[in-house]
Amino acid sequence: MKYTEEHEWLREEDGVMVVGITAHAAEQLGDVVFVELPEVGDTVSKDDEIVVIESVKAASDILAPLDGEVVEVNEAIVDEPSKVNEDPEGDAWFFKLKVSDASPMDEYMDEAGYKAFIG
Repeated sequence: MKYTEEHEWLREEDGVMVVGITAHAAEQLGDVVFVELPEVGDTVSKDDEIVVIESVKAASDILAPLDGEVVEVNEAIVDEPSKVNEDPEGDAWFFKLKVSDASPMDEYMDEAGYKAFIG
């Protein structure tokens, strides 16, 4: 997995990037009460605001970590936003992105780098 400074994680599965928020981000947000995901088929550019997440503490936007097309979204977290707090780096992924260029992944942190970043 790779991590962004915006507290997102990315992992490649079957040629697509799965994107979610880190456990640290979920903890900082508090109890998540609402998630709005992009539409399947949306074309996004890096740093586009594509997810809205609201918690009892704050509202936040999740940015696209790479250019690409949204090929799947996790409806389970729309129906049950609390899943984001329960398993943020597992079953509570946000969307899957078919990327046009994965090379920007090299700029993102590995797990050790991310732990140092939030440390």
